[in-house]
Amino acid sequence: MIYLDNNATTPLDPAVAAEISLELEKQHANAGSQHQAGRMARRTLESARETIAKLLGLNCSDIHADHIVFTSGATEANNLALRGLLAEKVGTNARVVISSQEHPSIDQCAAFLAANGHPVVRVNSLASGIIDLDHLESVVDGDTAAVSIIHANNETGIIQPLAQISEICNVAGVPLHTDAVQAVGKMQWDFQAIPVTSATVSAHKLHGPVGVGALLVRHGTQLYPQITGGFQQEGFRAGTECVFLAAALAKTLELCCGEGAAGYRLALGSLRDRFESQITSNVPDVQVLGSGVSRVPHTSCISFQGLDRQAIQMALDAAEVCCSTGSACASGSSEPSPTLISMGLSPDVIEGAVRFSFGRFNTEQEIDSACERISSVIKHLRR
Repeated sequence: MIYLDNNATTPLDPAVAAEISLELEKQHANAGSQHQAGRMARRTLESARETIAKLLGLNCSDIHADHIVFTSGATEANNLALRGLLAEKVGTNARVVISSQEHPSIDQCAAFLAANGHPVVRVNSLASGIIDLDHLESVVDGDTAAVSIIHANNETGIIQPLAQISEICNVAGVPLHTDAVQAVGKMQWDFQAIPVTSATVSAHKLHGPVGVGALLVRHGTQLYPQITGGFQQEGFRAGTECVFLAAALAKTLELCCGEGAAGYRLALGSLRDRFESQITSNVPDVQVLGSGVSRVPHTSCISFQGLDRQAIQMALDAAEVCCSTGSACASGSSEPSPTLISMGLSPDVIEGAVRFSFGRFNTEQEIDSACERISSVIKHLRR
């Protein structure tokens, strides 16, 4: 089996598994307890938080320190950001602005907010896959409570221009959140250099465990908790902190954002380019979506025109190539991709679009073999 669905989840890195095992053996006490065992757990937790802050460029050294809120994953973190930024606007018609390319954890959260009285505007995309900045500017004003724009799209890998987006938000005095799950660890990423109010990261997209993520929050942000019941994590998220998962997230980010990170990103990009070169050379009537703009190096969305994406995915599964037809969080839906629709692509292109995504443990030999299997499957389906 060749696993090319790393945007859905990634195999656990043995080094992260070892870190988890090490922390579990310590039998940590509650990090909120005042006794010696509790203080030891607190030190481990805060050490993980400090490691993450340094790796991702958060300010953690003075009274203006930024915040890292550990969550159960990116879905919770995105909900905390979007609902938390709007909590003080309850009972108003404050507008929420998102892109038309958001992950379901943002898009469906926005739908929930819309059902509770907050108008939601989805910003148009250009044919390139970059959002329409003129449209964004026209809808962000004093009545806007929050803007959320995904940093790197989970289906196409297209990178949005957050610097320009932030300028528009700053002029209107509106907080900007970004779902950075497919960007962190796959491109140079620094919270101080990326002018956003908050950002989401997730371990299991980076060869870490499922069940832990974080919301990065700029100092001074008014963010209301969505889980209550305690004063943990500076009041942003109640509940006993899971020390071993926090340590696992820190180790995960250390492996993909620390020393050697540039080489890791280059290797991913080399695999993607090798893959796309072989597919476009050997299979007729294919289109690499987003190839004309900046993309993260691990994602390739290819349309095999004239074919049905679900038939392709099922046939490739039988050929032992794992891929997807879009976000895993929307895999129960047979509806066409909102992201691809927003780009104005033809129905023929959208219907034949399949996502391949690469990770640390893929090899050139796997890529070559996968390309052979994909070519064979596509030729068979077209007969």
